[in-house]
Parts: sequence; structure tokens; C-alpha cells
Amino acid sequence: MVTTSEIREQFLRYFEKNGHRRVPSSSLVPAGDPTLLFTNAGMNQFKDVFLGREPRDYKRATTSQKCVRAGGKHNDLENVGRTARHHTFFEMLGNFSFGDYFKEEAIRFAWELVVDVFKLEVDRLWFTVFEGDGSVPADDEAAALWVKAGARPDRVLRFGKKDNFWSMGDTGPCGPCSEIHYFRGEDMSKNVAALVNGEGDDTMEIWNLVFMQYDRGADGTLTLLPAPSVDTGAGLERFASILQNCGTNYDIDVFEPLMASIAEISGYAYRGLMGDDLDTAVRVLCDHARAAVFLISDGVIPSNEGRGYVLRRIIRRGIRFGRKLPAAVLLSKLVDSVIESMGGAYPELKERREAILRTLQSEEERFSRTLTTGMERVGQVLDEIRARGERTVGGAELFRLYDTFGIPVDLIGEMAEEEGVTLDREGFETMMSGARARAKASSKFHSATDAATFARIAERVGPVEFVGYDQYVDVPSVVKAIVIEGADQEVLHPRQEAEVVLSPTPFYAESGGQVGDSGTLVWDGGHARVLDTQKPASELPVSRVRVEEGHLPIGATVRASVPVPARLDTTANHTATHLLHKALKDILGPTVQQAGSLVAPDRLRFDYTHHQPLTEEQLRLVEEQVNQKIRENLEVSKRTMAIAEARSTGAVSMFDEKYGEIVRVVSAGDYSREFCGGCHVNRTGDIGVFKIVSDRSLAAGVRRMEALTGRGAIAYFRKLEGAAHEIQQQANVGLDDLPAYVRSLQEKQRQLEKEMKQLRMRLATGGESTRGAGSQPVEEAIDVEGINLLARRVDDVSGGDLRNLADTFRSKIKSGVVVLGSVTEGKVTLLIAVTKDLIDRIPANALIARLAPIVGGKGGGKADLAQAGGKDADKLNQALQSAPAALREMLKGARGE
Repeated sequence: MVTTSEIREQFLRYFEKNGHRRVPSSSLVPAGDPTLLFTNAGMNQFKDVFLGREPRDYKRATTSQKCVRAGGKHNDLENVGRTARHHTFFEMLGNFSFGDYFKEEAIRFAWELVVDVFKLEVDRLWFTVFEGDGSVPADDEAAALWVKAGARPDRVLRFGKKDNFWSMGDTGPCGPCSEIHYFRGEDMSKNVAALVNGEGDDTMEIWNLVFMQYDRGADGTLTLLPAPSVDTGAGLERFASILQNCGTNYDIDVFEPLMASIAEISGYAYRGLMGDDLDTAVRVLCDHARAAVFLISDGVIPSNEGRGYVLRRIIRRGIRFGRKLPAAVLLSKLVDSVIESMGGAYPELKERREAILRTLQSEEERFSRTLTTGMERVGQVLDEIRARGERTVGGAELFRLYDTFGIPVDLIGEMAEEEGVTLDREGFETMMSGARARAKASSKFHSATDAATFARIAERVGPVEFVGYDQYVDVPSVVKAIVIEGADQEVLHPRQEAEVVLSPTPFYAESGGQVGDSGTLVWDGGHARVLDTQKPASELPVSRVRVEEGHLPIGATVRASVPVPARLDTTANHTATHLLHKALKDILGPTVQQAGSLVAPDRLRFDYTHHQPLTEEQLRLVEEQVNQKIRENLEVSKRTMAIAEARSTGAVSMFDEKYGEIVRVVSAGDYSREFCGGCHVNRTGDIGVFKIVSDRSLAAGVRRMEALTGRGAIAYFRKLEGAAHEIQQQANVGLDDLPAYVRSLQEKQRQLEKEMKQLRMRLATGGESTRGAGSQPVEEAIDVEGINLLARRVDDVSGGDLRNLADTFRSKIKSGVVVLGSVTEGKVTLLIAVTKDLIDRIPANALIARLAPIVGGKGGGKADLAQAGGKDADKLNQALQSAPAALREMLKGARGE
């Protein structure tokens, strides 16, 4: 049997033999494309090539691209496990032509590979082409070419735009596409045209050939492209299921190690049944394990927004389905099976195994705690619903339990069913639809509105030379373009701001964590400020310029300058960031990965993966190692080389950066080596000194370290010295004695706080109530239809102390209800405690639901103890005075009146 790895290799080798460059898969985190949540197609990494923004030294390419579809427009998550073909993670095989060959060669290649190499039965193949509409003609050319390649005319079907027309967006390249479909059923009499793009999985699409032949303008007009291109995509898993004669994608060889591990852990053997809860759970685990492992390997960390939120949903969905099996299966237990299956094609999985494992285990432990807390909250909600005499969890409350506490709806449903309560699923779906719409909007991290404008400018002005590595003062530069709100301008007048293209330019465009440069432009008769520099299109630095004096026309020669102190401070911080990255790996282990950075003139910030706080000793060791390398005054070299050569040197690359065929490598001696296009010192000694100023948790498994170098560090030391000197003078102690002096003050403060707490509790026990001060609890309680009710205000008592006080009063009145109210630092707390003999008649959580709105709050709890917070401190007395009436109403309700 041919393996999936062999199928991948056969595909890539076939196209290599036909003049295509084999290009490695790009990261699942799209680099340089803020409109995408994840890489979801093979063409993503070539988007700028298709748009003419990025030149390559080849015109034909082939890839096997790792893809994830689990968020935004392409969201297959809820279908995964329930069908034979849906995945969140999959590999897309593809061949691409950038203005080289077109339909005839693309169709010939596809036919030869499918029929001659993969040996698929021609009688099982179907081909679809675009049928045309009022604005775009039918693709008769593609239909004729399939017949010329060997297809029967009746096997070439025509469909509309939904199935057979592709566009990159509302504007830009677009064109008809042609699909290959395959009938996989056993009964050939059912191999009919109606199943193509129809129901079921018997006939499925296996390859899509996109012919980019039009350019859609802003007004919708289509014009022919001067150099049409080809983009194709074929699901590797689908090809494997056919060539391995498997019933579904999940029966192919790459899933066998996962299936075996699941069976061993759970005691359940997969049967391959659709619609079966246990088999669905197995398929979900297989898919989600692959998705989670690859996403974490590419630097995605579980969080509450963007890519991290999608990863968190995948992991938690995996946990939820893993609990359905006889013995629960966690995704972390399947990491080694994924590596066994996929590590040959993607060796980085083996290298990052520990980081992947720790991240998954941390998230699973976190969700376990969430489930414990959340399920308790579900219980409280169900108690409150019953107390109100209701029998349904509303859609808004259900969504809050799901979204805030992370509790799967089916688990909420199980608990509700046990209590005779139903769920408002329709209301929940309405809330979910709104959340999906917001998530889709937020997935477009930045607007790409002006990208097309700047792409045209880039094509017009040609390459822009960046000279700012070595020249950044009085650099002769020519104004190549001026743009205001998307429109080209001939001249920029005083007090006007615009996007300006300069060439050559000393201004670094923000990338790789280094902020964009600011500075000045000076010319005869005028000067301007450069406020920022960005790169809105590939290889096109654009500076935001404000004219202070004079007029700045297109073609003007200016003297462009970056402030020397800013450039020197930035280079020191950037090189120090590289040294810090290496030191963290040395001290904490190789699983540390960069998760983001900021390099500015005044500071540096470094985000990295690590699952626990650093000890004081670890922080000291990291700081000392960086300073040691600074003292060694290592030479910092910058070399450009082919990307393959750079990788062979062990240079570290960042998962979210986009690299071309030629890359720049920055090395600090033999200590640190990274891909980097930023500005750096010439020797590490130029950094001066390095000081860590903070290290904190940023998200689960991600930490953020901030540090200073050079002038910034010296200013920080002076600030510390000044503060220490002031404290010495006020305390009249020497510097060496300050720590002991502070500890003694802290101990005295703790003792005073303890004494104040004791005094407050004494005062509260005999303090002011709704009936006055000085009375004892038993004497103070009033009779409400035979029930003892004690309502008392006890300010500045909160949390556990308030609960302890309620227990004290409850024990003293023997039988009855205790209502306590407190205002602490402007916040209102109401607490109700009910003795055990009365909880069936007077649940505390039901009584507090009546009183909490008076103080502008809401609460919850159990039948014997309930608590609420409020905003309106002025109405606390009113709430306490309302307790007798509220109690009477409840007693009437209990009697059915």
C-alpha cells in the first residue's frame, strides 16, 4: 500500500520534473498578511507573488502546505468528527504558475498525475468548469482541454460562480476554476452526475485548478490580466483515502498511530461508524491532536483572542469529546503519536516536542480547574432558576456559562436534565451568531484597504534602497511618491501630512519587532518631520511626513536624517534582544520560543514561551549571562545568504516573519545567530549594560520580559539610587540596613492590621443594626410569621470575615435567617445565612435575589448561604429594612398564596 508520505513525495517530484521549484510549507501563522487568521491554502505564501508585489527567481512552484481551517470565513470546526472528510488541520498539495503556463499545461499536468502516476480509474473521474453568467463568459476552453486530455465530454459538467469561480477579494485577481471529482462508491450504477457537488461523500472533490485570468476593478469591471496565472490545491488526506482504498480520510495510515494510542488509553476500539458518539469522539481527537500540535509548534499559544482563542477552542473541544470515551483521553497523551506520524515530513515537531507537551498539559490543567469552578456556577444558576419557579436556562445565561466559564453546552444540558430544567438553545444560538460575527470581524487584525494603492506605487517607483544600517544622517534622498488618503499628490504644503516614499531611505520600516524610524527631512527652503515609517506593501518603506516649513514636491532631493541617539539606542536594544533570547534558551531550556518582541529606542520587550514564573536566581543568571556577552565585546556580523544555507548554520527564525529566498543573518560571535533584517551594533560592547526591569505572565504559557540597555539602563540606575538615598535620609539608616528596616515596618503593619480586624469584629458583634446599637443578636432578632430574622449592618467587614460573622449569628439564634450588609471601600456586600431547618422554605439564594437589586446588584449561592455585590451604598439600609417584607412574600409563596 502506498503511504501518505509517498503520495506527498510523488506529487512534489512529478512537478519538480516538470520545471517547478519545490518550496517548503510556510508557517500556519500567515506572515505579512493581517487579513488571515491561519494559513488555509497553498497559495497564501504566494499572495504577494500573484499580486506582483514580490519577485521570485522562479515562475513555477509546488508545495505541500500545512493548513488550518477553524476560524473566520473558513471554519470547519463544528463539522470535524461528524463527517468523513472535514478537518481543522490538513495538508494541501499544489502547483503554481506565476505568469508562466496556463490552462492547457495545468490541465495536462493534472490529468497525467491523476491518471498516469496515481493510476486512478478514468471512469470514476468527473470534471467541472465555469458555466458563465452575464458578466463572465463560460470557460469553454477548459472544457475542451479536459476532453483533449482524455475525458469523455459527458464527464465535463458546468456549474456557477458558487462552485467554479474564484476571487482573492472584492478587487484584484480572479477567474474561473476547474475541479476534479472522484466517485468512491462500490456500485458504479450510482456513479452519476447528480452526485457531483451534491449530497453525501460518495463523489468528492479531490483537486481544484484556479485560473487567474481577470483583474476585477473597484467598479466590478473585469479586464484580462497580461500574464494569467495558475493556483491549484488538492487535499493530501483525500488523495490518500482513495489511493489506500479507505472508507474515510480517518482510515488512512497517518491516523493509525493516533487510533492505536486512543484505543490503548480508553479501552475503546474505533469502528468507523458515522453518527456514533464514540467514533465521532475518536475522529475529533485524531484531528484536534494534529491541529493543536502543529499550531503550538508554529508558535500559537492558547489565549482569549485571535489565533490563541481558536487554539483554545480546539483543545477544549478535544477534552470535551475525550471525556465521552470509557476512559478519558487528553490531547497531550497523543503528542508522541502525532510526531510519530508526521515527524518525518516536519522534523520541527520533534525539536519542539517539550514545548508542545507543556503547553497542552498546562491548558488541560487550566480547563480542568475551569470545569470545576464552572460546574459549581452551573449548579448555582440551576438553584436560582428553581427558586424563581422557572424551568428554563435562558439563552443569555447559557451563553455566559459557555463563553465566560468555558462549560460545554452539552455538559450544562446533562446537569439541567437531572434537575428537570431545559435549555433555551435557540436563544443561545442567537448569542453565538453574534459572537461569531464579532470574531470574524476581529480576525482581520488590520485594514488592508490601501494595500492595492501602495502595490501600484511600488510597481511604479521600483525598488527602494534602504541605507539606514550605516548611513542615517544627511542622506541624499529623492521624493518618489506622495499620498494623502489614497490619492497621489504632486506637492505637500506646510502643516500637511502625507505618506511619502523616499529612495534611498535611511528610515527603517517597522518589522521584526523593531519600531519604525522617525526623523527629519531638510531641503532648500523647507524642512519636515518624519513621524513614523511602515511597510504597507512588500519591500516598500513609506514614511509619514508632516511639513513644517516650505513646499515638498515630487522629485525633490532632501537630506534625510534619523537622530543619532535614537539609532544607537535602538541598535543596542535590538542586539540585546538577540542575546536575551539565547540566554533564556540556555538558562530555561531549548523549549523557550520567541512569541513577540518590541525594539524601541527607550526600551526592549521580549515575549517568550515558558509555563512558570522565573525564580530570582534564574532572572539573575539570565541578566548576568547577557552582560557577560556584552563585556566580551563580541563582533556582531551581518551577512546575506540563501535561506537553505542560513538554516544549515543553525540560525533561529521567527514563526511569524516572512522570509524570501535570500535572508540576512545577524550573529554575535558564535553565541547567537538569528534571521534578522533589523539594525544592530557592530560589537556587543556597544550595548554598554543590560538590566531586566520586569518579568510577568502575559497569557497561559507566555511571559513578557522588559529590559533596558545603555543610556536607558543608566537612567534607571540613577532613579533607583535617588529613591534609595531619599529612603535612607527619611529612615536614618544605612543602605545595607534598608532591607531589614523595611521588613520590620511590614511586620509592624501586619500586627496593626490584625489588631484592627479583631476590633472591627468585636464592634460588629455588638454594633449598629436596623434596631439600634448595643443589643445582642437573640434580643435583636424580630419575629416574621414565626421566623427569627436578624438584619444588621456591619461596615468594613468583608469576604471570609463576613461569612464567619454570619455563622456566629446563625448559631446564636438557633433557628432563623441572618441578613448582613456591609460597605467596604465603597463596595456593597449583602450576605444571607439560613439555619438548616428552614432552607427548604426559605432558600438563601432566593431571598438574596429579592434584596440585591435594591443596592444595584445581583447575587447567587446555595440554599443555606448566599452573597451579592452591589453598587449603591446609599441604599444598603433600605435593603436591610426590606428584609422582613421580602421574607413574608417568600413565606406566602411557600404556602401557595
